[in-house]
Amino acid sequence: MSIPTGLAGILPETARVSPEDHLAIGGCDLVEIAREFGTPVYVFDEQTLRSQCRSFMGEFGSRYPDVQVLYACKAYVNTALVRLLQDEGLGLDVVSAGEFMIARASGFPLDRTYFHGNNKTPQELELAVSMGVGRIVVDSFYELDLLDGIAASQGKRVSILLRLSPGIDPHTHAKTTTGIIDSKFGFPIATGQAEEAVAAALHRRNLELVGLHSHLGSPIFEMEPYAQALEVLFEFIQSMESKYGFVLKELSPGGGFAIQYVPESPPPQIAQYAETITSCIKQFLGSRKPPRLVIEPGRSIVGRAGVALYTVGASKEVPGIRKFVSVDGGMGDNIRPAIYGSRYVAVVANRVSAPNEEKITLAGKYCESGDLLIEGIDMPVLNSGDLVALPASGAYCLSMASNYNASLRPPIVLLNDGKARLIRRRETFEDLMRCDV
Repeated sequence: MSIPTGLAGILPETARVSPEDHLAIGGCDLVEIAREFGTPVYVFDEQTLRSQCRSFMGEFGSRYPDVQVLYACKAYVNTALVRLLQDEGLGLDVVSAGEFMIARASGFPLDRTYFHGNNKTPQELELAVSMGVGRIVVDSFYELDLLDGIAASQGKRVSILLRLSPGIDPHTHAKTTTGIIDSKFGFPIATGQAEEAVAAALHRRNLELVGLHSHLGSPIFEMEPYAQALEVLFEFIQSMESKYGFVLKELSPGGGFAIQYVPESPPPQIAQYAETITSCIKQFLGSRKPPRLVIEPGRSIVGRAGVALYTVGASKEVPGIRKFVSVDGGMGDNIRPAIYGSRYVAVVANRVSAPNEEKITLAGKYCESGDLLIEGIDMPVLNSGDLVALPASGAYCLSMASNYNASLRPPIVLLNDGKARLIRRRETFEDLMRCDV
């Protein structure tokens, strides 16, 4: 049997329908996964993870001489995933001490990590410098002074990039737009603060300014914002070269690469992002030595690879209004619909080919009226005990998961070639109280 129409680019690459009409990922029947690990449970397809890593490395690397692909850990990170990323040759974009400590515990080489964040604490910066984090992406004048002092106290010279705001709107959700002037992130170019930051950084004895960084937001479905941002950046770079003798060694246009969540919104191919970004850089370089190009995919590595699996419980019909069907997860493991209005599709994992018969709202189990995973979706009639899979759940769901209502965060299972490997266990009630004193 074939995957339902419109879901081929949303489900993981290995998604199949078994002879029993069950959804299978990585050669594993999700009904059996639910039976073994319980629900809610998140599964990741190893083949899709590795395929996305190789696509970014290949598409950018074939077009540009020096590329560093960093995985943006904020999308989701744990030790097993870090080891897989290391195996595929990626570096890491980290935004907290917690993220680079996970990297360290995984045996990841910290010189391949870039530390981002708009308000890194003194303790985080001290730890990052002492541990040899590869690059620190400076986001404020406060941080510039703080880091210079920390580097001096440790007798080190730290390599930095400055995060700039090019003032470009990427036409994505307001809460995930970061490259405009009115943002908490970065030194705005238009206000003159970016130039002031370059001048200040070049005069810090304990800091080496190796490059510039910008990030427009996420997810970005258009190519034009990247081209516009790079044009603004290179105009700025040219000015900094002539005024201060600045030499650009590294350039990062960030990430923000989109994935497909619903059939009607297919994203650009990785090759399109790579062609736009690399061709713009080559156009503006002229006779300059090509800087290292640093890109930061996160969602686009893990998003499609992950699938959330829930069990149906109660249903409620509101005559003339709508029907609610509730599952055993919700905003505790996926808060994106509640805070971003994010849209998903759903598949009945234990009878994939069942025809759609009614429009429902798929609700979570948490004590919030806003705990609705999908509103107004056409589905088969769902009964208690049915298994519902939400594809494209690999990014940001788990990294923003909580213990709201004293719930237990779900287990994560890595699937590959018919084998299921638990890479994070389900929390226990004891875990909820482990930090209490």
